[in-house]
Amino acid sequence: MGLTPTRILMENAVAAGTGIGSFNVLHLETAEAIVAGAEAAGLPVILQISQNCATYHGALKPLAAACLAVADGATVPVALHLDHAEDEALVHQALELGFGSVMFDGAALPYSENVAATARVVKHAEPLDVFVEAELGEVGGKDGAHAPGVRTDPFEAADFVLSTGVDALAVAVGSSHAMTSRSAQLDLELIRELKNALDVPLVLHGSSGVPDSTLVAAISAGMTKINVSTHLNGFFTRAVRQMLGDHPDLVDSRKYLSAGRRALAPEAGRLLSLFALTGTTVVEKG
Repeated sequence: MGLTPTRILMENAVAAGTGIGSFNVLHLETAEAIVAGAEAAGLPVILQISQNCATYHGALKPLAAACLAVADGATVPVALHLDHAEDEALVHQALELGFGSVMFDGAALPYSENVAATARVVKHAEPLDVFVEAELGEVGGKDGAHAPGVRTDPFEAADFVLSTGVDALAVAVGSSHAMTSRSAQLDLELIRELKNALDVPLVLHGSSGVPDSTLVAAISAGMTKINVSTHLNGFFTRAVRQMLGDHPDLVDSRKYLSAGRRALAPEAGRLLSLFALTGTTVVEKG
């Protein structure tokens, strides 16, 4: 239990045919809430820190140290992942700090440059047995939700995996980052095609905008690692806003941050339980 290599959690999920949640950490309270939810559900989880979040904190090390400590004390398996790193130097820092996995995001690069840079990351990570995720077919961004032409080509994906040696691939199948409505429509047939074309697990980014039933269907079609950030942030923020609205004179930040932590934890656990389903009958929850 406690801190666990990402590779083990991914291999277990693939073998079981289920999904595993990888949830973004913004600050210590997020990490604590995610792990509390995982413990309540009795399921493993991946904590992930993005390059944007490391920039917000001024460096990767402080928040990474906090996450490693929270993971180490958990009663369920918890892994630590670097999310959407476009800076190879940051990837090297994560390797030195003890991350179990890294995601190098070269999706905005020309194909040949993405292959070369990703292969370099794999070469550095391999001696440490650190799991490497990459991205092909840029996932819709904050300005490009539901861009119809943004999709990963299965043949190109197979060539990319072979050329780079990556352990998992984030693919563009219809989701978009930072969605606050759960209305994204995924291309389930494309997910099946990608699953058949590749021998590595598939990763779904932008899952906050995907309805519960579609997430379960995507896992059944071949998705393994399910990334969630915005959806969980909403639970945290709404609770903080409610607490401050109810107590306008409150100045102790621990009191309103703890409200956010309490609100996020059960939803994290619910999502982990959802991803662990093997059936497809799901009651939707906003």
